[in-house]
Parts: sequence; C-alpha cells; structure tokens
Amino acid sequence: MQTAPTKQSRYRDRLRGQGLRPLQIWVLDTRKPGFAEECRRQSRIVRSDLREKEKLGWLTAVTNIIEGWL
Repeated sequence: MQTAPTKQSRYRDRLRGQGLRPLQIWVLDTRKPGFAEECRRQSRIVRSDLREKEKLGWLTAVTNIIEGWL
C-alpha cells in the first residue's frame, strides 16, 4: 500500500523538476570540545610559512575586489 506524498516530498519533486538535485554536506562540528584549540594549533603551524602568507595576501586582495557584488 502506497502512502500519500508528503509536503516535503512534493517540494523536493518540484525542485527536481526544475533541474535541481539534493546535496548533503558534512562539516566540522564547531561545538565539539577541543575544536578551538585545534584551530589555534593549525594556525600556529602555518603562521610563519611564506606560502601561506602569499595565499592569505591573495585571498585578502580578492575579497577586497568582490566587496559590493552582493
């Protein structure tokens, strides 16, 4: 026996009809104990790396360029 489509399934069907598909993304849990300390640890590792400084400079420049696009 089939059940009636739910509001959520109809919504997803409409989105699929528009050519979209669902995508699930897993991200780090920032609430996890030790997360902030791990961020600090990794930051200290790359702090004196010249390549990282170049990348940060590039990101800063690009960010300044796209400001106001939205």
